[in-house]
Amino acid sequence: MSAERIVEQVLGRWIEPALGRSLMDAGAVRGIEAAGNTVKITLELPFPAARYCETLREMLAAELAAAGVDATLALDVRWEIPSATAQRGLQPFAGIRNIVAVASGKGGVGKSTTAANLAIALAQEGARVGMLDADIYGPSQPRMLGIHGRPVSPDGKTMEPLENHGVKCMSIGFLVDEEQPMVWRGPMVTQALTQLLNETRWGELDYLIVDMPPGTGDTQLTMSQRVPLAGAVIVTTPQDIALLDARRGLQMFRKVDVNVLGLIENMSMHVCSNCGHEEHIFGAGGGERMAAQYGARLLGSLPLDISIREQTDAGAPTVAAEPEGRIAVTYRAIARAAAAELAKGGGGAFPEIVVEET
Repeated sequence: MSAERIVEQVLGRWIEPALGRSLMDAGAVRGIEAAGNTVKITLELPFPAARYCETLREMLAAELAAAGVDATLALDVRWEIPSATAQRGLQPFAGIRNIVAVASGKGGVGKSTTAANLAIALAQEGARVGMLDADIYGPSQPRMLGIHGRPVSPDGKTMEPLENHGVKCMSIGFLVDEEQPMVWRGPMVTQALTQLLNETRWGELDYLIVDMPPGTGDTQLTMSQRVPLAGAVIVTTPQDIALLDARRGLQMFRKVDVNVLGLIENMSMHVCSNCGHEEHIFGAGGGERMAAQYGARLLGSLPLDISIREQTDAGAPTVAAEPEGRIAVTYRAIARAAAAELAKGGGGAFPEIVVEET
């Protein structure tokens, strides 16, 4: 059997973690060449993979070695980020390929922290990313992303987003004093959100992450009906009371035809800062059971670790503060999984982007 054939078989049975299926089944293999002591594989992925390239090469090299292929692997990884289809009747925003809501049924589950880390993770993988802080009553992204100052308006009508960690951001927190309460009724909140979204000069983005306010009230419903969302991610903790509210959030998005990309189980276990012991203080397996019940994907689980809180409070979320740490690696894996799920609904409404890493 030829080396190319063996490589093809390996690529046909090895399951790529983000895609959840083999590279052959996903149509990601663009070429296989064997010459001398080198095997060259060309891949085209539907999600950004700038940092992931070397990890992917190491995993494939190990699979090939186990199959008896004694050769050096040269991996050429390219990626295209498609534009997924939004709800019926809503047109995509010009220049923004995908708008993704990060939501929760209730507060206190780490939704904003998760949104910030996912946005930075996608940027680190090579995507152009923006963040809309949609929580008018409790904007937290300016502090979490370590951004200070006020937006500049070059024309008196639109605003330039502020940026840090490779993520463009817009928030009501940039426009009001940090301690000023937003004593607004629902219609005013909706109008403010619409202005923040429509009057920000986002430029070209692959992903605009929307940090949704907690709950399933008027603001959330209005956003899910008026904003062309390519997908939504639900953040929950393992305990039953949080899962009850997470179910409501998931069902809300499905009722308005928004694709639920999956669940993220936050605070799935506590990691002792002294000895590293892990304990499931909020219960175990809740996110997995909910995902199975609703036919959704469990994108990943994150620990309750003091460093996540400390780094985010300091304006450098974990993915930025410790990009090679275990938790950052987990965040990036979750981000790639969400992007892979999003790509399944790709419609190609915008010209294709091709980026190469060799």
